[in-house]
Amino acid sequence: MPRTATPTAAPPAARTAQGRPGRDRRYDIDLLRVVCTAAVVLVHASAEFFDEGHRTAGVLGDSAGRFAVPAFFAMAGWAALVASPVRDDAQLLTRLGRILRPMAVWTAVYLLWQYVSGRPSNGGFDEAVQALFGSVEAAFHLWYLYIYVPLLLLLGVAVLVLQRRAAPRRSLLLLTAFAVAPALVGDARTLTGLPLPAWDWSVSLYSLGYALAGAALLAARRRGPRPLWLAGAAVALVALTLYQFTVRHPAAYGSVAVAALTFAVLGAVGGVRVPERARAVLVRLSDASFGSYLVHLLFVMLLVGPVAERVPHGFAAPVALAVTAVAAAVLSFAASVLWGRLGLRRWLG
Repeated sequence: MPRTATPTAAPPAARTAQGRPGRDRRYDIDLLRVVCTAAVVLVHASAEFFDEGHRTAGVLGDSAGRFAVPAFFAMAGWAALVASPVRDDAQLLTRLGRILRPMAVWTAVYLLWQYVSGRPSNGGFDEAVQALFGSVEAAFHLWYLYIYVPLLLLLGVAVLVLQRRAAPRRSLLLLTAFAVAPALVGDARTLTGLPLPAWDWSVSLYSLGYALAGAALLAARRRGPRPLWLAGAAVALVALTLYQFTVRHPAAYGSVAVAALTFAVLGAVGGVRVPERARAVLVRLSDASFGSYLVHLLFVMLLVGPVAERVPHGFAAPVALAVTAVAAAVLSFAASVLWGRLGLRRWLG
């Protein structure tokens, strides 16, 4: 399975969207962020096992974590439209900067890691250029952010326009640049003959759909009986697993099976009451989730990959996947919490 086809991601919901610690904070959203980040690690760990011929373990793990990326789009919509809509042009650009800055740092880290480890690549300089256009093999899990950033920009501009505040000139200019870039790059490729990469900073329709529908679901005061959502999630998981075994793996994020599982998980977790004694730890992990997402691929390559190569086929593979995925997730969160305490979150996420 090609690396670029491997599902990924875990996103950075704006911290301001969580509200102040206390009764205003949505601890269920904190829980959802942590769960989805761990699910992203599971998805990438599963890809390592799948690539080494452990098909059953790979498909089972991928199915269990497949809801994470759509759920992050849903949380992005909730944050941008309901919890903490931007007030002006400067605030929107600041939020984008909080994503782009660590994204750039980690892109450089993964390019350096690829060079030092001697992994096959298209060349450091070429991949660095491709990263500007929206694709980098060394950090393939960042594809999510190439959709997430334009999505936040689009939602933020829409909010400012609808609020009829001062025209968001800089954000509108940036949004226009994203809109015309694909055609502009194609024309430049034709006129110059240069092998320019395709422009991949773009909003997909499925991501916009998850953002809008997710915002409505997460903001709803009544979501129905939680046991019903949990039962729906179980049925959707079985259906998605069968789909991935028989029709397509990995399943498209816009597929009915993935959408059903995603919204069932959102309905089941949304509004859940987190015990007070667990809230401080949960908030710390939630704040570390973006950094965990950015760093986790290193632990997957260092820890999960070698185990996937050596573990025998059969029952041992799913067990090894579960153990190594948990270990990679724990190490990722621990690393992110550590640099958060060191005051490096601005640069490392």
